Amino acid sequence: MNRNVILLALCQALLTTGNVLLVSVNGLIGRAIAPSELLITLPVALQFVGLMAATIPASLIMKRIGRKNGFYLGTSFGILGAVLCVIALPDGAFVLFCGGTFLLGIGIGFGTLYRFAAVEVAYPGQQSHAISMVMAGGVLAALLGPTLALNSRYWIPETPFAGSFMGLLVLYLIALLLLFLVKINPTEQENEAQTERQLGEIIRQDLFIVAVVAGMASYAVMNLIMTATPLAMERYGYSFAAATSVIKWHVLGMFLPSFYTGRLIQRFGALPMIKLGAALILLCILINVQGQSEWHFWTALLLLGVGWNFMFISATQLVTQAYAPAEKAKTQAANEFLVFSTVTLSALGSGWLEATTGWQNLNLLMLPVMGFALLVIYIKGKPLRLTQT
Repeated sequence: MNRNVILLALCQALLTTGNVLLVSVNGLIGRAIAPSELLITLPVALQFVGLMAATIPASLIMKRIGRKNGFYLGTSFGILGAVLCVIALPDGAFVLFCGGTFLLGIGIGFGTLYRFAAVEVAYPGQQSHAISMVMAGGVLAALLGPTLALNSRYWIPETPFAGSFMGLLVLYLIALLLLFLVKINPTEQENEAQTERQLGEIIRQDLFIVAVVAGMASYAVMNLIMTATPLAMERYGYSFAAATSVIKWHVLGMFLPSFYTGRLIQRFGALPMIKLGAALILLCILINVQGQSEWHFWTALLLLGVGWNFMFISATQLVTQAYAPAEKAKTQAANEFLVFSTVTLSALGSGWLEATTGWQNLNLLMLPVMGFALLVIYIKGKPLRLTQT
C-alpha cells in the first residue's frame, strides 16, 4: 500500500478517535446540561446536522480547491468546534456547546471523503484495499478513543469532560500536521472535459440505489443503537468505564475487519457482503432485546460494528463504480448527503427513543428499517451482475 493511503488512513484514524470520544461523552454531557430531557442528544444531533450540511459543499469545494485544501478547511472547522466546546462547558452553556458540536460535525463531514481520496491515490486494482485501509485506521480509534474519553474526563477537575475536548483539539492538530505530508494529485483536465450525465440519471441507477440504501440503513441503525447505548447502560446502573469498554469493542468491530473486508469483497462480491452485514446487525438487535447484562451489550455492539463494516465498505465500493471521473464530485456529494441525512435523524431520535420507549423497543423499531432496506437491495440488486475488483 502506498505512502499516501497510509497517511490518509492515519488522518481518518485521528478523526474517528475524536468521533468515538464524542459518542462516549456527548450524550452524558447533554443529560447534565440540557434544559429538557427531549434535548439530551441535541448536541449529538447537531453534530450530524453539521456533517449533513457539509456533505454536498465539501465535495464541490474539493472539486474547486483540491482534496488536500478541502481537508485543511474541514480540519480547521473541527479545531474551532473543539475550542467552543471547551469554552462552553465550565458555565454549562448548552447553546454554545451545541454550536461547537455543529462545527465539529462540519469537520467530520469533510473527513468522510478520506475514503474516496484513498481510491484516487491508490495503485491500479487496489481501490477496495485502499478503502479498507483507510477504514482500518479506526482500529487505532477503537483503542485510543474510549481510553482518551475515560482518562480525559477529569483533566480539568472543576469541569468534567472539558478535558475531553482538549484531547479532541490535540487530535485535530496532529491530523493537520499529517495532511502536510500527503500528496494528492489534482483532477486531470481531460476528466473535467468529459460529458457528464445529469445527477438524476446517475442516482436512478440500480447500482447507486443499492449502494446508497445499504449505506443509509447500516449507518443510521448502527449510529442510533451506538448513541443510545451509553445512555441505556447508565440507566441500567453501569459505570462510565463499563460503557466506554463496550464502545471500544464496538468500534473495534467497526474497523478491525477492514484489514480483510476488501479481500472478502473481491472474493465474494459486494452484494453478498452487504447481506452478511445486514444479518449481523439483525443478530445484534435480537441479542439486545434478550437482556441487559454487560455481556449482552458487549456482544451485540461488537456484532453491530462488524455488520456495519461489511455493509458500509461494500456500499462505498459500489458507489465508486456508479460514476465517471467527471461525475465524481456531484455523485459523492449526493451519496454522502443521503447517507448522513438519515444518520442525523437517527442521532436526533436516539436519546428521545431511549427515554420514551425504552431500550428494547428502540431496538425492535430497527427491525422494519433493516427489513425494508434488504427488500430494496434484493429487488434492485437482482439484475446486477457485478464482478468486484
